Amino acid sequence: MIILLLVVHILVAISLVGVILLQKSEGGALGMGGGGMSGFMTGRSTANLLTRTTAILALLFMVTSISLVWLSNRERAPRSILEPSGPAVPSSPTAPVAPPAQTPPAEPPQPSAPLAR
Repeated sequence: MIILLLVVHILVAISLVGVILLQKSEGGALGMGGGGMSGFMTGRSTANLLTRTTAILALLFMVTSISLVWLSNRERAPRSILEPSGPAVPSSPTAPVAPPAQTPPAEPPQPSAPLAR
């Protein structure tokens, strides 16, 4: 299911990039949609079609993005800290561990002879 949704998501993303690049820009970017289509569609109807297509593809992109996140996190959903999964059972008390026996400190080494200058 996730793989199918991922494939659809990638196709929608590629289509969205293509439709955005087809739109006529005001600043002089690619704007591939204008020009030689004199009899097929007028400039206004082309702009309306591309705007609607962009909006639909953007909506599909958001829906597939949210669905992918939801599906991937569904299996490993974190549990609430406030709601424990089961009753808290106190562990049985254990006897304290005695510290290891200390050995008497060894005699400090004798100071070395002063160095000659």
